[in-house]
Amino acid sequence: MPRNIALAGLWIALLYASPVLADPKCDGPESWPAAMTHGQLKNDGVLVNDEVDFSRTAVEQIVSQRLRKNLYRQVFKIVFHLKDGRLVQAIAVSDASKEECSMSRVTVYRIADPAPQ
Repeated sequence: MPRNIALAGLWIALLYASPVLADPKCDGPESWPAAMTHGQLKNDGVLVNDEVDFSRTAVEQIVSQRLRKNLYRQVFKIVFHLKDGRLVQAIAVSDASKEECSMSRVTVYRIADPAPQ
């Protein structure tokens, strides 16, 4: 009996580790949320391409919520490093499927820099 329980536990662990059940991976610096956030901040005059060190762009997934079969709402923190050392930070919210990160438009919320003391 303990062996059956161990095998069932292993099967469940493998099932949940399966990429079929995993959330969509949309957290790269060239991903849809990061690209759309960059575009919006550029259009708003917050970012200028020549000032951004794109090699240091950081995208961190904060949460992924399953809305229905193969549709997830994902929230990311995106940090653009400027060449002068400043950071431009934003939160991006968008929907994704396992096949496509661009299932919706990206809503961008800029994180304000802390006030100087």
